[in-house]
Amino acid sequence: MEPPKFALPVDSEHKATEFRLFSVAAPHMRAFHLSWVSFFSCFVSTFAAPPLLPIIRDNLNLTASDIGNAGIASVSGAVFARIAMGTACDLFGPRLASASLILITSPAVYFTSAISSPTSYLLVRFFTGFSLATFVSTQFWMSSMFSAPVVGTANAVAGGWGNLGGGATQLIMPLVFGLIRDIGAAQFTAWRIAFFVPALFQTLSAFAVYFFGKDLPDGNFSRLQKTGDKPKDKFPSVLYYGVTNYRGWILALTYGYCFGVELTMDNIIAEYFYDKFDLKLHTAGVIAACFGLANLVSRPGGGVISDAVAKRYGMRGRLWALWIVQTLGGVLCIFLGRVNSLSASIVVMIAFSLFCQAACGLTFGVVPFVSRRSLGLISGMTGGGGNVGAVLTQLIFFKGSRYSKETGITLMGIMIICCTLPICFIYFPQWGGMFCGPSSGKVATEEDYYLSEWNSKEKQKGLHQASQKFADNSRGERGNRALSESEPMPGNETPSPTKV
Repeated sequence: MEPPKFALPVDSEHKATEFRLFSVAAPHMRAFHLSWVSFFSCFVSTFAAPPLLPIIRDNLNLTASDIGNAGIASVSGAVFARIAMGTACDLFGPRLASASLILITSPAVYFTSAISSPTSYLLVRFFTGFSLATFVSTQFWMSSMFSAPVVGTANAVAGGWGNLGGGATQLIMPLVFGLIRDIGAAQFTAWRIAFFVPALFQTLSAFAVYFFGKDLPDGNFSRLQKTGDKPKDKFPSVLYYGVTNYRGWILALTYGYCFGVELTMDNIIAEYFYDKFDLKLHTAGVIAACFGLANLVSRPGGGVISDAVAKRYGMRGRLWALWIVQTLGGVLCIFLGRVNSLSASIVVMIAFSLFCQAACGLTFGVVPFVSRRSLGLISGMTGGGGNVGAVLTQLIFFKGSRYSKETGITLMGIMIICCTLPICFIYFPQWGGMFCGPSSGKVATEEDYYLSEWNSKEKQKGLHQASQKFADNSRGERGNRALSESEPMPGNETPSPTKV
């Protein structure tokens, strides 16, 4: 049988070894564009309410507590949804999992136009927030389409451009609202009509993912499983190897204080500038949009940095870069809570957003290597950790009037620094960790690590073949510096970079 041909160069798993941003070639770059656009639509829907909050709160008589609870609700629903999404990707594929969730949650966006009480406002924000779990399918999809040398970049650009929706909606919704109002609609009617725009966008993106995307370079899960080219995995095994890998839990914690902080800022930043500096609604929205729109370059930049340092320093370089960038983000967050002038606040906010979002990209430069068999679940755990961080941060610092927003932002910065420290404990026996190299007492190879997720019976059936290929393609995580050492790396007596 003639091997399939692809527009991009590929490795032995048919994953692309190059990332061509302006290409739409199927299946690799098409999957990239479908993933970020659909995730973008979900972000627009989830955070469509905050930029119109001064109008909505007057219409529905919302209290500060109502607003805080709704903000928490908008990100809490996706906690378990992200974990479930990860498992669904492992079992059914990212295309079907993503399209299904986007369609299931779109009615909540339409129903926002009909809400009439604080309770109904909380409920629509809660159910709309489930759509943020499409982040997991985005990262799983990119990790399935792109090889180790560029997977950090692919994950970061897809996630970052999707997150742009959190900033874009700060611009889109006030403009749509203003246009509808200027046409002749009453103020309290205009904001309701405006919600049909993100709702329709989200619905269309779901159909695009389903009809134009592919789960893997070689086709969709269902077809490959029927032909025997992809074995159907078992849920208990996927769950076991995901939840027992401590590296996934550490990344979930640290992601809670980069992406979780980003979600928190999306909920509070427009109101913060509106109230503190007595700005107009549109002006506050434009300033707030700068935080989310920084994702155009910041999160992708984190992915590029992760891949760049990995070429020389391997996985250890990825871990060090993540720790440094996220810690600096925490320091800038503290400064943001302490400055009192409008211009200084804007400058510090933009700098903070760059580091905070770059840390998100750096995190998902590490995630694809934690587990091959439970990639979706690890992605879901990490993504869910982001939502848990957002929920806890808003509960502790921004619910009600216990803290001023300035104090809450300062304390949030301190928490970022503290919760980034556990990265120091992440250790891969074949590559090492931040403070030590690979295991010296026992020969450790990529095959030892990834094939340990399969038992002898499964190996006899050949179910481990994909992990075997992935292990071979991930040797670059040793780094060029390690590969050029005079002494051989464990399990690699003739050190030479493996082309992938």
